[in-house]
Amino acid sequence: MQTRVNKLAAALKDNALDALLVLQPENRFYLSGFTGDAGALLITAGQSFLITDFRFMEQAREQSPHLTIIKMETTLATALADMAGRLNLSALGFEADYISYKFYDTLHEKLDQVTLRPVDGIVEQFRLIKDKDELAAIQKAMTLLDEGFKHICNFIKPGISEREVALELEMFMRRRGAEKTAFPFIVASGPRAALPHGEASEKNINPGDVITLDFGVVTDGYNSDMTRTVSLGAPNAQIKQIYGIVLEAQLAGLAAVKAGVAASAVDKAARDVITSHGYGEYFGHSTGHGVGLAVHEGPRISSRDDTILREGMVITVEPGIYLPGTGGVRIEDSLVVEKDGCRLLTKSPKDYLIEL
Repeated sequence: MQTRVNKLAAALKDNALDALLVLQPENRFYLSGFTGDAGALLITAGQSFLITDFRFMEQAREQSPHLTIIKMETTLATALADMAGRLNLSALGFEADYISYKFYDTLHEKLDQVTLRPVDGIVEQFRLIKDKDELAAIQKAMTLLDEGFKHICNFIKPGISEREVALELEMFMRRRGAEKTAFPFIVASGPRAALPHGEASEKNINPGDVITLDFGVVTDGYNSDMTRTVSLGAPNAQIKQIYGIVLEAQLAGLAAVKAGVAASAVDKAARDVITSHGYGEYFGHSTGHGVGLAVHEGPRISSRDDTILREGMVITVEPGIYLPGTGGVRIEDSLVVEKDGCRLLTKSPKDYLIEL
């Protein structure tokens, strides 16, 4: 983690900053390894600090030995004002998309001799590329999804509710090491499968229902994400048809992934397939997103994101078709970008619509 701090410290000069205040939890963890829920980092070109209160001092020393630990006696703003004076800071950066206006106003008052500068994406740019330890943690979380999918396919039966399925899926993976869920699981059956974010409800699953399962867990602080669509018994003909189209689109998206390709090109590859079959208006979300310390992070696999993919990025490819009143299909895999293609991190079967 010291290497990460050093990279950030070197970037301060390019952003005309003496220091950067880091409060966003994923960024804080990325640079410090600290898992407490109260703490801030102050990174300068020469020194790096973790500021926390009495409750977390021992934890901070254990988890962040590469940082100087500062005990916060009153408020964070007061501690920062004291440190700014001692460090002779004149320009302090802060995460523009994270702190509240109220906290900014307090900082402005307490640090009246310091110029506060909003910044965007300084730490996140480093988080885009995962190192080998990060990839190992992510793969561990992804493997739990494959195990969970196999288990839940044997669990689902007529009359069981979507919430029962979500609970069973969560408990199965937590018993095998998941720290928590990455997001509220989507278990959407029958006509509810037309809801792209249809969180599990009390609806019972009936024979003939198509079921969208979108789920993810966290291990070692890193997230996983996968979607599979199955059917309880034989689905109707239209659902079978759109499953084939979505699979074709997903495979086209995966085939487009490699280092040097724009994220928007991957979106186009998948979207063009669905559009060519006449279902373009029923695919209204982006084709994917980055995965790491946050389950949704950069880059966005969207027509509006021209980020060039690089080796070590972890992204999803997840096209879908959603037909109101009928149902829907989404297929999602997480993968790591490589020089000449990609490597799947989720490997559950998808080559045909599984009938449970």
